[in-house]
Amino acid sequence: MKRHICKFFLTLVAVFAATLTFAHGASRIKDVASLQAGRDNQLIGYGLVVGLQGTGDSLRSSPFTDQSIRAMLENLGISTQGGQSRTRNVAAVLVTATLPPFASPGSRVDVTVGSLGDATSLRGGTLVMTSLSGADGQIYAVAQGSVVVTGFNAQGDAATLNQGVTTAGRVPNGAIIERELPARFKDGVNLVLQLRNPDFSTAVGMAAAINKYAAAQFGGRIAEAKDSQSVLVEKPKMADLARLMADVENLVIETDVPARVVINERTGTIVIGQDVRVAEVAVSYGTLTVQVTETPTVVQPAPFSRGETAVEPNTTIEAQADGGTVAILNGSSLRSLVAGLNSIGVKPDGIIAILQSIKTAGALQAELVLQ
Repeated sequence: MKRHICKFFLTLVAVFAATLTFAHGASRIKDVASLQAGRDNQLIGYGLVVGLQGTGDSLRSSPFTDQSIRAMLENLGISTQGGQSRTRNVAAVLVTATLPPFASPGSRVDVTVGSLGDATSLRGGTLVMTSLSGADGQIYAVAQGSVVVTGFNAQGDAATLNQGVTTAGRVPNGAIIERELPARFKDGVNLVLQLRNPDFSTAVGMAAAINKYAAAQFGGRIAEAKDSQSVLVEKPKMADLARLMADVENLVIETDVPARVVINERTGTIVIGQDVRVAEVAVSYGTLTVQVTETPTVVQPAPFSRGETAVEPNTTIEAQADGGTVAILNGSSLRSLVAGLNSIGVKPDGIIAILQSIKTAGALQAELVLQ
């Protein structure tokens, strides 16, 4: 049964690897590269979520929440001198958002809020007006709106049920852009395209495809691969930069990446790339399982005696060795590699150990990525 489960798993891995791999695939430039001038920018702010049903911060444990409430009320013209607030309907939160490239004032973006204090839930709360600043300290957006929380919790005297995270949520379209970025797209004199998966072969192929298009359109070369990640495209004198980018990003190129084996040891996920090769090696895999069982026995004293009840320990230890099969792997192709691993008949955690050992032995001709 274990052998069939392992065979099915590795076959599934091969299918996913063949589907997800980018090696020797035709893709548009917009799918494999991004414009350097069109990158995102991170925004951050500090705010308050109000309207919670007793699930907010306790003001004794979170003094910054109390200070924020007083400052907000004073800004609204309400005096808080001499009073002591004991509300549990407010929570201090950190607000984050991503400012998309070429965002104009008046457009909206989503924001994410997360609790800073000891609030137990943000469900049903409303984020009050919060300024969002960039790395330069300038305010680029203002956020406000109802917080959407996907998780929930319920508890009683003897049981508690939690699902998801209740101390973080989102405000869809909750931020309004108030300031645009200083740089403008049409002010540039060239374009810099950055590969999401840096590779010299892909960068050179991208430059060649752009130059082929430019030779027919403008009668000359305009692109040059600067390194494995960036390709510089010079703007022709009579060309419109936006039109040029629209034409360039739809060109189809052949992409290539180094052979990789990606392993996630926490989930047991293995993704083997199409170009992974393994030199001929002999592999033996065996597992030793040690089981320790504790069955303590309660010993009662004789009736009417002065003895005391005692617990007598009773430990049972069992050891069992499985596996030990020797197989020869000669992974000249992805199919033969999977077939060789199937022949050993081990579980995913064993396959991870085998691949790591093959890499240590120098027989795995691929990059081993551990997550």
